[in-house]
Amino acid sequence: MFNSIKLVLLLSVVYLCRAAEEDVLDLTDSDFSSVLSQHDTALVMFYAPWCGHCKRLKPEYALAAGILKGDDPPVTLAKVDCTEGGKSTCEQYSVSGYPTLKIFRKGDNSQEYNGPRESNGIVKFMRAQVGPSSKELNSVADYEAILNKDDVVLVGFFEKESDLKGEFLKAADKLREQVNFAHTSAKEVLDKAGYKNDVVLYRPKRLHNKFEESSVKYEGEPSSYSFKAFIQEHSHGLVGVRQKDNVQDFTGPLVVAFYDVDYVKNPKGTNYWRNRVLKVAKDNKEVTFAVSDKNEFTHELNEYGIDFGKRDKPVVAGKDADGNKFVMEKEFSIDNLAEFAKDLLAGNLEPFVKSEAVPENNDGPVKVAVGKNFKELVTDSGRDALIEFYAPWCGHCQKLAPIWDELGEKLKNEAVDIVKIDATANDWPKSQYDVSGFPTIYWKPADGSKPSRYNGGRSLDDFVKYVAEHSSKELGSFDRKGNAKDEL
Repeated sequence: MFNSIKLVLLLSVVYLCRAAEEDVLDLTDSDFSSVLSQHDTALVMFYAPWCGHCKRLKPEYALAAGILKGDDPPVTLAKVDCTEGGKSTCEQYSVSGYPTLKIFRKGDNSQEYNGPRESNGIVKFMRAQVGPSSKELNSVADYEAILNKDDVVLVGFFEKESDLKGEFLKAADKLREQVNFAHTSAKEVLDKAGYKNDVVLYRPKRLHNKFEESSVKYEGEPSSYSFKAFIQEHSHGLVGVRQKDNVQDFTGPLVVAFYDVDYVKNPKGTNYWRNRVLKVAKDNKEVTFAVSDKNEFTHELNEYGIDFGKRDKPVVAGKDADGNKFVMEKEFSIDNLAEFAKDLLAGNLEPFVKSEAVPENNDGPVKVAVGKNFKELVTDSGRDALIEFYAPWCGHCQKLAPIWDELGEKLKNEAVDIVKIDATANDWPKSQYDVSGFPTIYWKPADGSKPSRYNGGRSLDDFVKYVAEHSSKELGSFDRKGNAKDEL
């Protein structure tokens, strides 16, 4: 019986996945132009089957396609295989990397897609591409309908033409991909809302609570820049729902409660815990508070060394303004959360550092940095250092490894350290070292000034010449051009 249920569930998942895939148009050179010309707005993914980023995007893309096809007007999502039937089309649109996404209108290439790459973000971004940038509200029914949307909406109430209205509509054109805009001059709507020449931000109903107002009136000078700042400050309220498509909105000092956040299946349970975070947030406005779904942010929890397991209560983690990470060790409670937030702000907490074990012997020509010794070995060493941030699975890193070892051997008697760190298993000062791919190499001067990214060649001679040129003191074995000094 149990196995039968598992089989039914498995088949259901397979069916849903296939159904979602079918919502994405599969286009080739032969039908690309003719099919797209029939659609007012379409997003096209140009991809290669072997591309890892494409494989990760495809299920999110398919989910978005299933949602957007039911919109009025609909938004179409399509894909083109650049290695098979779509080679000529990909060349026509100068596709040089995968995946590349472009927005088409009536078959014409309108713009590059630079939005989120997960389903919710894709949906939000593409919905903003359809229709006017600000929806006109002609009746109370229109007004009430837009407030029932599960999104933030900025509404302009204009009894007459004004500078405020002009700047509001300009802001809508510029910011339509970030938030919903609507405006009205209808008397019945103005009377219902109680505004005449105002702009008001309304938060979605799921965020309404007794600790703060559900709407905020704009009080600044009319300009696109100030509207943007106003939206960023007030959209999420005291405790935002932090998701993959909006993580950039939440900056340190930041405190996040992780638990089962689900406003579709369990809104009551979701708000039960969020309300407790709100009680703390209302008295600690110097800290940004948020809740995040534990399943959506499993990777982030791992970065904090947290195993959620079968816990009944939220787990709490945070970051300070410098990006240092902290974990609340005590069980979740309002008092413990308040104490954690205040200690984080005051700098009284010990940062959590993801780290492999510190090597017992680190006297080799290439120094091994880990999270726990990075400060001592690199930051505070008082020596020049060339640091490689690598991933064990990275082919380019594997190719570089013997050259890096040879470099360490060649410079082992110089006042410069050749260092490597496994960036998948250790933390480092990310505000100083921005690592977005592997291998990434940085030069850290002995005087402690800002590290600089190395963008040169990757031969042994390339590295020697770079170190010789940039070292704080001239090397003993090489001149400033990297030429070996004659032995006396």
